[in-house]
Amino acid sequence: MSETLRDSATSNGTEAAARVIDVLLLFTDGPSTLGVTHIARELGLSKAVVHRILQSLVSRSALLFDPASRAYRLGPAVVALGARSLRDSDLRRAALPVVRRLHEATDETTTLSELVGTERVYIDQMESTREIRMTVEIGRRFPLHAGASSKAILAELPEPELEAVLAAPLGRLTPETVVDPDRIRAELAAIRARGAAVSGGERQGGASSIASAVRWADGRVVGAISVCGPIMRFDEATCERYVPLVRDAAVDVSRALGWNGG
Repeated sequence: MSETLRDSATSNGTEAAARVIDVLLLFTDGPSTLGVTHIARELGLSKAVVHRILQSLVSRSALLFDPASRAYRLGPAVVALGARSLRDSDLRRAALPVVRRLHEATDETTTLSELVGTERVYIDQMESTREIRMTVEIGRRFPLHAGASSKAILAELPEPELEAVLAAPLGRLTPETVVDPDRIRAELAAIRARGAAVSGGERQGGASSIASAVRWADGRVVGAISVCGPIMRFDEATCERYVPLVRDAAVDVSRALGWNGG
């Protein structure tokens, strides 16, 4: 095979693999079932291309097809991959005892998020034992401009990455979501000074959260640890009490990952 043909085959293979991943990633947000038309519209692909990808994924149990609704949902192969990823996660393993201690200290839902590209995902939670409590959706992607966990991460990104996030369209998730880049920059400066982010109703109406960034051994931000619950329980005095707990928890997780910073 000539060099040109090999390069073309490699390019086509890379593009095909990227399309398969893009299809699977659509299932991490929004409805649990998706149809061919929706997927084609979201990805800008023809229905024929999407149908071929879906059939291939179904044949490998990565997706399941419901003939009644003509829709697809994630299959056992993807569930197994996700479970293996969580089981092998260095961040989750290092954070588990800290998440447990923070949960015991607050009796609020304690969460762990990981930075994935320019978004974040929840990879673990320990739910509050209270009757009214907040829970999060493990594995779902969230933007970095809304909510305490997101802003705790965003505040610690290198400047070029931070500005790239703020230059992209900033969706309003609730009436409380801040979408003005200058206001967000001012908030991020305050988060750095405090060592923690506090939010109320920014990502989910009626919910409040306090979060602090977690770092790898080299100091790069890897995610965030948080406590969250109904906004009615997160008054000013409670937030002031929880902030140092969350901040110290983030430091403990970071040190467990090898970070030695102050």
